[in-house]
Amino acid sequence: MAEYCIQDATIVTVNPGREVIDAGYVLIRDGRIADLGPGKCPEALKDTIKIKSGAGKIVFPGLINTHNHLFQTLTKGLGDDMVLADWLSTMTFPAAKHLTPEDVHSAALHGCIEGIRSGTTTMLDYMYPHPRAGLSDEVIRAFRTLKIRGVFARGMMDTGDQFGTPRGIMQDVKTVEKDCIRLFDTYHNSEEGRIRIWVAPAAVWSNSKEMLETVWKITKSYKSALTIHISETPFDRDAALQLHGHYDAEVLEKLGILGPDVLMVHCVYLTQRDMRMAKYHDMKVSHNTVSNMYLSSGVAPVPEMVEKGITVGLGSDGPASNNSQDMIELLKFTALLHKGHAKDPTIMTAEKVLEMATIDGARAIGLDHEIGSLEIGKKADLFIYDPSKSPKSIPMHNPVSTLVYSGSCSCVDTVMVDGYPVMLEGKITTADEASVSRLCQAQANDLAKRAGIDTKKRSWKSLAF
Repeated sequence: MAEYCIQDATIVTVNPGREVIDAGYVLIRDGRIADLGPGKCPEALKDTIKIKSGAGKIVFPGLINTHNHLFQTLTKGLGDDMVLADWLSTMTFPAAKHLTPEDVHSAALHGCIEGIRSGTTTMLDYMYPHPRAGLSDEVIRAFRTLKIRGVFARGMMDTGDQFGTPRGIMQDVKTVEKDCIRLFDTYHNSEEGRIRIWVAPAAVWSNSKEMLETVWKITKSYKSALTIHISETPFDRDAALQLHGHYDAEVLEKLGILGPDVLMVHCVYLTQRDMRMAKYHDMKVSHNTVSNMYLSSGVAPVPEMVEKGITVGLGSDGPASNNSQDMIELLKFTALLHKGHAKDPTIMTAEKVLEMATIDGARAIGLDHEIGSLEIGKKADLFIYDPSKSPKSIPMHNPVSTLVYSGSCSCVDTVMVDGYPVMLEGKITTADEASVSRLCQAQANDLAKRAGIDTKKRSWKSLAF
């Protein structure tokens, strides 16, 4: 593995002291950060390693996307201007019923490349529809091809038809149990630890008590983790109450699905009691700012969660409820949403948002001992940001402010995972990006046709008074 030294750069460490080093260097050896500090790369090493100039550039820890549905890459723009229930019934579920392995692979490749271009080094994919076998493997194959750090969360549904979930994307408990075990045995901690397997019940209201208990048992046996949509909308709570006799967060408590290895997603309508439970059991939260706005789901009480000491990471959510994998865009939206909602400019700072996308995201997926900050001994997951590549990012005074409020994907110069440049000086190194894009468009067109989704119906949606 090549050794690198990035020198003359501003280094935003997000370490415990939150140090920002001006005109410093980062030495990368054997996939980890071997050294960093002010000044230039040690002279004795310059003949044996690759020197990369960071003059005028910023080195950040890699961004961590804690929630995604990569298959939805093929359905961008088909669910605009709908609430969640309509979005599911008229577009997402019909498309999901027709997914093929080829669809899923091209969607995952394209979605991950889009993420890498915004500084994403870790992607958690939550694959809940399984209309046919073999879809999971195609997401993992994309992770491996691109050399991104990937958490594959194997989703499942076995009930919920009374709420509109199609039978065609459900599976019985035994089928799910068998496939989860296969995925864990085949892929968990593979690719030198870059690939991890989780379980991901789609929602409390779309899974039976038997399914939830079964996959939690599997999770514990492999010392892994579980992620689940919780209280995204009032519907989620009411449907869980109808099916299980309790609201969704309370169902987790009743079943003992608790602890630091549980990542709850959305959490827009958590109650005070729910938040106390999350804090007491060190349960984590994935905040999906853009998706919640896109689907008009509401504003999650994230500042209150943070104040209570709950770990909150950021997630893009699937491209069908965001239309983007841009984590830099997500940083700005997150800061501005909470400032505007609270009418308080200090309630969500640029620095806190960056923490949520890095070290807090790493905590949310149980990897803060390895990634999420630039510290000696940690994995070399990072990106180099060149503000000169976009007028939006110039002038730069505060590097964190520049990224959060003036950031652009066009400024992401180089992205490294385990010290390997998955993007080098603006070029994806692990795949032919143009070919991936062409294939993605073709697969998207074909999937919409198979699902009977009219992509040519374009009515101008003005407000009616």
